[in-house]
Amino acid sequence: MAVASCIKLPLNDPLEEVRSLAHDAIDEWVDGLAGFFEEGKEPEIFELSEHFTSSRSQLLGACLKAAIEKLYAEELNRQWADCPKCGKLLKRKRLDSKEVSTLHGSFGLQRPYFYCAHCEFGFHPLDELLGQAPEKHQYDIQTKSTLTAARLPFGESAELFGCLTGICVGDHFQHDVLNAIGEAATLEDVIPERQEIERRIEQATDQIGEKPVLVVASDGANVPTRPKAARKAKRGPGCYQQAKGFRLYLLDEKERIIHLASWHQIQDAQQFNEDLAFVAERVPQDKVRIALLADGADFLWSAMTSSFPEGRQILDFYHCAEHIHKVAKAHYGEGAINALQWAEATLVRLCLGEPERVIGALKRIKPKNSTAREEIRKLINYLQKQRHRINYILDLENGFPIGSGAIESANKFICHTRMKRSGAWWVKENGNDMLRVRCAIYNGTFNRIFNRYKKINQRGP
Repeated sequence: MAVASCIKLPLNDPLEEVRSLAHDAIDEWVDGLAGFFEEGKEPEIFELSEHFTSSRSQLLGACLKAAIEKLYAEELNRQWADCPKCGKLLKRKRLDSKEVSTLHGSFGLQRPYFYCAHCEFGFHPLDELLGQAPEKHQYDIQTKSTLTAARLPFGESAELFGCLTGICVGDHFQHDVLNAIGEAATLEDVIPERQEIERRIEQATDQIGEKPVLVVASDGANVPTRPKAARKAKRGPGCYQQAKGFRLYLLDEKERIIHLASWHQIQDAQQFNEDLAFVAERVPQDKVRIALLADGADFLWSAMTSSFPEGRQILDFYHCAEHIHKVAKAHYGEGAINALQWAEATLVRLCLGEPERVIGALKRIKPKNSTAREEIRKLINYLQKQRHRINYILDLENGFPIGSGAIESANKFICHTRMKRSGAWWVKENGNDMLRVRCAIYNGTFNRIFNRYKKINQRGP
């Protein structure tokens, strides 16, 4: 909404007027220290600090209000304004009060209100000039409270935020603001821009110009979800759904991880494929050596090979080892020394890039029971599908990782630590809002998604 307005400072020095009002506020605040100067009082620095913390909002709020009243004196007294929709000149209808809460204190403002009967539209021009949030708590509070709510349960987060700032925001406020920010966030905003990705690739490129390794790792993390329902209505049984995610990171010459981007959402395979393809467009693939790393899930490999066709496909070693040990346990018995010997020998063959020999050996085994027979059959099928992704020693020699620890870490950090808490169940949409916010924090793009939310929030319905 554009408001035709020109802010004119008073003829007298506005800073002197602000200084005078600030001095009055300081005098009142200093009077509040009188109790510490009574005879016999010997306050500790902790007591003084606590008093300063609890009373500073009164002082700073008064100073902030004084600055606004002088900077926007003409706007506070405005009598006429153009309708932003039809351009009709309107006379002020009334003054509306608004309680404004910031990190530096609360204060009240009387803002001119205008209403266009033709457009059936009312507005406060000063709100737009100040960039005010429609809510009482302003954007400086909203951004900080969201950063805490993205890390802790809403109740704990609101309590901690109040303890640290002296501002009571409430868990419902934090919940609603975080969901609004997450809903406004898009993949385009959460993922770093191409220029930033190129900068990090240049940072990882060694002095002789050898291309760094770009790892594209994919996996899923189970998230507890529940159906939508009114707060006190029966919600039905919950279930676990998979938050499908990917992480892109670089390995420099010292094999240090340089994070590029993470993205996790409760979604189907098709949307996962489209999201990864979008991110791949931001990566200068000719400047990196690409490793694709995942377990055996077909949809993960389909998405990664489609978006990064030149990538070296690597089956996660540790998932593969789990399948091997499962067969050893079923055939030889748990804890048997020959089970361990067989599993280690089989893994050595796979490390040497000999999956065909392992498959042949498995076919010659005479299973000891039906359980072993079934596990051997599943392992044969698994290795036949994944054999072109198994050559671990060669991968290591070329500087590629063979384990999915980095994406597992992202699953835990982004999904599990916040969403798999005792008693936590998420409506899918709210869960995805939380994941988008947490990914943005991890990717260093939180300010961008918050700015998008601000634009939408100020625009209104």
